[in-house]
Amino acid sequence: MRRTFRTLAALASAGALLAGCSGSNTTDPDAEGSATGAAGGEQITLSVATFNEFGYEELVEEYMDLNPGIKVEHKKAATSNEARDNMNTRLAAGSGLADVEAIEVDWLPELMQYPDQFVDLASPDVEGRWLDWKTEAATVDGKLIGYGTDIGPEAVCYRADLFEAAGLPSDREEVASLLEGDWDTYFEVGKDFVAKSRGVAWFDSAGATYQGMINQLDTPFENTDGTPIPLEENEAIKDVYSRVLQASVDEGLSAGLAQWSEDWTNGFQSDKFATMLCPGWMLGVIEGNAKGVEGWDIANVFPGGGGNWGGSYLTVPAQGEHPEEAKALAAWLTAPEQQIKAFQAKGTFPSQVEALESPELLGATNEFFNDAPVGEILAERANAVSVTPFKGPNFFAITTIVTDALTRVDVDGTDDADSSWQKALESYSALGLS
Repeated sequence: MRRTFRTLAALASAGALLAGCSGSNTTDPDAEGSATGAAGGEQITLSVATFNEFGYEELVEEYMDLNPGIKVEHKKAATSNEARDNMNTRLAAGSGLADVEAIEVDWLPELMQYPDQFVDLASPDVEGRWLDWKTEAATVDGKLIGYGTDIGPEAVCYRADLFEAAGLPSDREEVASLLEGDWDTYFEVGKDFVAKSRGVAWFDSAGATYQGMINQLDTPFENTDGTPIPLEENEAIKDVYSRVLQASVDEGLSAGLAQWSEDWTNGFQSDKFATMLCPGWMLGVIEGNAKGVEGWDIANVFPGGGGNWGGSYLTVPAQGEHPEEAKALAAWLTAPEQQIKAFQAKGTFPSQVEALESPELLGATNEFFNDAPVGEILAERANAVSVTPFKGPNFFAITTIVTDALTRVDVDGTDDADSSWQKALESYSALGLS
């Protein structure tokens, strides 16, 4: 269903957690050095907006070397939420977006309501490049609005040195065996660790753990026809909420650090927690925040079997001045060769079929994580994913309400579980979905 642009403007102004083609010189968007600049040899500037760690820093330089007629400016937001707010605001304004904008899978469904605001990226040159479900998620009315970048198969990252100090196994295969099982297994091992450690928490936050748990639900917040599941009747979510807070607060397993906060970033340098749920894209984040800290490793295991957290797309907003050149850049950045380089740089696990079969990917190791075979581990974790949660247009808004409720208890300490849940129900009611 397409909504009016006025609706989009209202969304942006509410602050929820939230022209013409230049030259005709562009060639095959999948070819090396494809976009040569504006007609007549004039240099053009393209902007690329991402968030967190996409691994594009060196790729942007490589693209400019291949295309001397194009200057690429890379803008990087600190968080996905910051990028989403910018997207909504500037879409509503009709100007100000980058030529290529990265979007995250959790808020992709919101943008699918406005396909006319994006360039159709469909092309025979890229047909079959991605996993089918990755492409289908970004297709509306036969229009492809996003080129897939990464997916987020999850493992468990852990501090081997802190495990050793607590008398737990530290070898990655032994840790995988230790944690094999359901979420109760993960929490029980955490209780053992906390009892034996010197003031170190088991995981970073309730919110991050909740994220891993809901990604194993088929329909967390909306039915497959897009209709919301009333939060007060959503027993599956209430069970996850209650269990993660029991582990975090009652059992003392959480460090109480909201992900992406300054305290969380600093926590990597001060031994605040021993494990993290770890999609591929988190590897670069950990390495950056824990620079100089030794002991990080990654185990080929995930509570409950398998899970996928996140994954992104590159879009080309229709408001840009150089849509064809931007499309060529987006196609090049998401080609298998480039996505393998991004994985090697920041751990962003590719969604391209050819990349997933590459010996370069499967043989990749990561020095920071004790030379772990991260390519092989994440490939196996990807194969373990058995649930792809349905995420409709209201997913982001609803999950934000529940995450905020967890934060009030785990991080802020302003509420207990019951009072914070009641506030979540009030916030849900204010959405006017039922």
